[in-house]
Amino acid sequence: MIETDTVVIGAGPAGLFQVFELGLLEIGAHVVDALPAPGGQLIELYPDKPIYDIPGVPRCTARELVDNLLRQAAPFKPAFHLGQEVNGLSRLDDGRLRVETSTGTVFTAKAVIVAAGVGAFQPRRLPLEGLDRLPASDLVHGMPRAGAFSGRAVVVAGGIDQALEAALALTEPGIGQPRQVTLLHRRDVFQAEAATVDAVRARMADGRLAFVAGQPTGFETSDDGHLCALQVAHGDAQSMRLPLDALAVCLGLSPKLGPIADWGIAMERKQVNVDPGTFETNVPGVFAIGDLVTYPGKKRLILSAFHEAALASFGVAARLYPDQRIQLQYTTTSTRLHQLLGATSS
Repeated sequence: MIETDTVVIGAGPAGLFQVFELGLLEIGAHVVDALPAPGGQLIELYPDKPIYDIPGVPRCTARELVDNLLRQAAPFKPAFHLGQEVNGLSRLDDGRLRVETSTGTVFTAKAVIVAAGVGAFQPRRLPLEGLDRLPASDLVHGMPRAGAFSGRAVVVAGGIDQALEAALALTEPGIGQPRQVTLLHRRDVFQAEAATVDAVRARMADGRLAFVAGQPTGFETSDDGHLCALQVAHGDAQSMRLPLDALAVCLGLSPKLGPIADWGIAMERKQVNVDPGTFETNVPGVFAIGDLVTYPGKKRLILSAFHEAALASFGVAARLYPDQRIQLQYTTTSTRLHQLLGATSS
């Protein structure tokens, strides 16, 4: 049982900035996310695409934004619990909230802030029965880590930016390079940035990257249970056997509202209703920010989520400390905030 002030559900930009805003009010946070790394949908799908509407930052990539948000929140030492979903929420006799995750982690929190975008993003999967029971060394969803497939024959399934960038990364010369890399997509047309498509076609032309057009319909395993081939339908109902040692599925993310829908939270068209002054839901102690919420004038912008995080932090503080007047302090002048941030007052 982990006791904490708050549990923030979602480690995307909204959740990361929420940690910072809570920290300014000296409220601790544990962060839970279904994805294996902070950053949410931005990092999973568009890590290197430019963003132009962050105040004071004319241009940055999604990766740069997430890195900066992590550095900004670092003085408050948030604890991250990644690769797990929140699947249980209940009220304890003392009014606190009991939060349980899919891996068995249990929190006792005074407040919960849902910053999970439009739900808990999960990797889109190939509809092949039994595929997810393969050894973890044979199957990954999303961008493979460097050197994970050293000396092996790898198939990258997908036609979006994520898949093409994975294929490019795997075919970069260097230590830990796969023996062979094949890009598998239903047709020779990709939904990706033009420059990325051009780079992939150049790799195909010079022989570093193979391409197969088709849909996987099944798979084969060796006697020891490891993946050894895909069955692929292509052309006019033709079928082929595609040998491989490992498979990287890069089909993007699927948002799923999941258990949040069963918590008694008032919703409207799959969005959470909140008080726009505090961002508390109708369930006492449960707050929500970001793309998941709705209120008059709501706009789905990162900028809006940052504003919501600031107001939600004061809403949480009022719930945690009902007998105290929550003072608004400015990071430019407050010596206390300078101490918390590890900054000098000069």
